[in-house]
Parts: sequence; C-alpha cells; structure tokens
Amino acid sequence: MTIAIDMMGGDFAPLEAVKGIAQFLPENENPPHLLCLGDEATLNELFALDGLSNHPFIKILHAPEVIGYNDHPAKALKEKQKSSITIGFQLLAKNEVDAFISAGNTGAMLIGAMLMLKPVEGVLRPTIGTIIPKLDGSTGIMLDAGLNTDCKAEHLNQFAILGSLYAQYMLQIQKPKVALLNVGEEEEKGNLLTKAAYPLLKENNQINFIGNVEGRDLFTGNSEVIVCDGFTGNVVLKMAESFYSIAKERHFEKDEYMSRFQYENYGGIPVLGISKPVIIGHGISNSKAFHNMIGVAQLMVETKLTEKIGEAFK
Repeated sequence: MTIAIDMMGGDFAPLEAVKGIAQFLPENENPPHLLCLGDEATLNELFALDGLSNHPFIKILHAPEVIGYNDHPAKALKEKQKSSITIGFQLLAKNEVDAFISAGNTGAMLIGAMLMLKPVEGVLRPTIGTIIPKLDGSTGIMLDAGLNTDCKAEHLNQFAILGSLYAQYMLQIQKPKVALLNVGEEEEKGNLLTKAAYPLLKENNQINFIGNVEGRDLFTGNSEVIVCDGFTGNVVLKMAESFYSIAKERHFEKDEYMSRFQYENYGGIPVLGISKPVIIGHGISNSKAFHNMIGVAQLMVETKLTEKIGEAFK
C-alpha cells in the first residue's frame, strides 16, 4: 500500500506533516509506504531532524509548486501542474498510489476529486461528511457537510447509502441507523426536499432508516448516520466547531465530551462516491491531525471502502 501525502498543504505544513509521519510510523508494525509530495530540499532537512532520513517507508517526490488558499482552485489545478495537489491526483488517477491526503486548498481538493478522478458508477453526486461525537461515547457521521448545498431527494437517498457504508466499514458499526435531519419527527414534517426524501429513504432496503430527527437529537439521538443537504450540514458543522472554540475560551476543553469536538482527533474525512480514496484534512492540521489522517487513508484502503461503494451502486 502506498499513500501519497501533500506535505505542503495546510497552515503549518510541511513541519507538522513531517511530525505527524514521525508519530505514525513507530506505532505501526507494518505501515504503508508514504510518498511525500513537496519541496525536496525542505523535506529532506525536516526528515533528518526527526531521524527519518532514508527511512524504508518514506519516499520524497519533488513538487516545486504549491496551491495556496488564495489560489482559484480550478485555475490553479490547471496551471500549477507541478504542485503537490495536482501531482497527487495524477498519481492516484494512474493507480501509482492507493490513496491521497491533503490539508491544503479545500476547493482544489474537491475539484480535483470530481474532475481528475471518476465518480463511482451510479453515484449522482459525491459527498463529504463530518464526524458527530455522541454524548454516550459513540460516534456517527452527518452528510452532506457542504459539498452539495442544493440537493434533490435522490441525492439524500444516496448520501444515506454512502454514510451507512462509511459507518459500517470505517466506524465498525453493524447495521447503522439512518435518520433524516428535519424540523420535526413526524413523517409529514419538513420542506419540499425532506418531504420528498422521506419516502425514498423509507423504501430503501440498503439502509436501516429510522425516520426524522431534530437538531436537538444530533449529539444525543440513537442514529449513527444523519442525512441532510450540504447547506444545512455546513451550518451544523460550523456551529459544532464553535462549541470547541467556546469550550477553550471558558477553559473546559479538556472535558471528556467536549474534547471530542477537536478536529485533530479525526484527522480528515474522505470524499465519498469517488473511485479512489481521497481524504481532506482541516487547514490548521497539526501533527496529530496528520497522524490520524494517514490512519484514515490506511483503513479506507484496507477495508476496500471504495470497492464496497461500487458494489452497492451496481
């Protein structure tokens, strides 16, 4: 297994990316090969400081260009052919690596995943989710989290399948319960989208649909997969991120539950519905986040999640 890493993406790259690799490798008896994309001289210097020069599981591929946060995503992908993000997608498309991870320009990562790789046949719209920490200690996923702000009922129905597969193979939840985020629990509640999506979800024999849930049920309810349009999901995601910021300001971020809202614990989230494993990390990713991002990519390849998605949509 070979995982390509954009070493130049993120506010604290490449230093935190190197530190994340230094944390990851000793914890794995049989780690994947890591193909590090970025400025070769800088990476060689940083790896030497961590005692990782000539490490058998690390290879550096020189990428002299960087797609920054201020770059126009589509334009940068086209014009910066020697950037770490563009090279990563090229390698993945050619099957020269098994997965690609980055904490760089999110727009470039999403456009690259959509245009430089093929969607899984049958998937109408790929999606991204966000991890939902539950008060009882369990973990769920909500999707879409912002990739598809305008959706049709058919899209939500497919998000439910994608989320269920993620929960089953990545979170190890057998027969995950699926719920539709709505303004009431009754079947007839909601707007045009949720009213149209409900019967599709109810009749979908590929998922374990339990009905509607309200916003108050996100962190306490018994559903492991929560489906919504990307506009709603992104609002919820940003609100959840603010919980942790408020907790830090009030000095109770070490609370057992509130600490689970820290992004670094999850590393990154894959783009579901794309034919190859692509994991996107937070722009402020630190070493722990990079460490966990590699773990997400490794598990996604090991569980053959992309192949499982392909089988579900045949």
